[in-house]
Amino acid sequence: MLAQRTIQSVNRAVGVGLHSSERVELTLRPAPPDTGIVFTRTDLPEPVDIRLSPEAVVDTRMATTLGRGDVKIHTVEHLLSACSGLGIDNLYIDVTAEEIPILDGSASSFVYLLQSAGIALQNAPKRFIRVRKPVEVRLGQGRDLKWARLEPYDGFKLSFDIDFDHPAVDQTAQSTVFELGRDSYVRDIARARTFGFVRDVEMLRSNGLALGGSMENAIVMDEYRVLNQEGLRFDDEFVKHKTLDAIGDLYVAGKPLIGAYSAFRSGHAVNNLLLRELFADQSAYDIVSFADAQQAPAGFRAIPTFAF
Repeated sequence: MLAQRTIQSVNRAVGVGLHSSERVELTLRPAPPDTGIVFTRTDLPEPVDIRLSPEAVVDTRMATTLGRGDVKIHTVEHLLSACSGLGIDNLYIDVTAEEIPILDGSASSFVYLLQSAGIALQNAPKRFIRVRKPVEVRLGQGRDLKWARLEPYDGFKLSFDIDFDHPAVDQTAQSTVFELGRDSYVRDIARARTFGFVRDVEMLRSNGLALGGSMENAIVMDEYRVLNQEGLRFDDEFVKHKTLDAIGDLYVAGKPLIGAYSAFRSGHAVNNLLLRELFADQSAYDIVSFADAQQAPAGFRAIPTFAF
């Protein structure tokens, strides 16, 4: 049986929100089989749980925001990306503010927290969403065109292309392909940081966004170059971060996907629309598990339970 996974022990971190700049305490706790990933706002008079689903996404401006009623949790995509990359199915995530801490701007700190807590196999079959036919979302035209697509594939593969028309970005690779199992999520994707442009900072902050952003938690660029003294972690860090985001956005589905994702200039909004389009057509997917682990796609069998 290909089994579900949670963590072995509780782990905690403290940081600030990228957009809110608010201090937040994050607690990760083991969860029983078939719980899924559950976010809880513990700072409220009555704690509020938010479970993953495409419909739980209530805002996609600069981040993926989950909501239930008037309660929101912003910037969940990096933590969800780490959960996806490590194969975590069940997890309680408690936060004391309305935004997940940005930490270093990538998913690597969340990977460290999860691995430090230990990854535990559970006595229940891992359930997947298997894509049965192509689904696509396209927005805009010409230079404004952006799209994302899901297709049947025996594994989990992402192909991403970017086009920012910026000298610093144009000098790096514009395309990347990541396949779970063939490539290492921790080595190849998790360390890619979020990025932003100085020219946009004033506009973002006037709208209550990027208030906690700095060169400690993001790649920052002026009109011509990267301003971070240490430079880039990868020569294709920009497109790899977009892939990191997409992995997290797709995990909002609540289960890992068996299929191939491809995208051009996609972002949180298009990714969420893609999931909603998939679930709107019951013939486009099914839910599967594998009593014999050897029948599962090789990439999912290759995710170890120990540190990479």
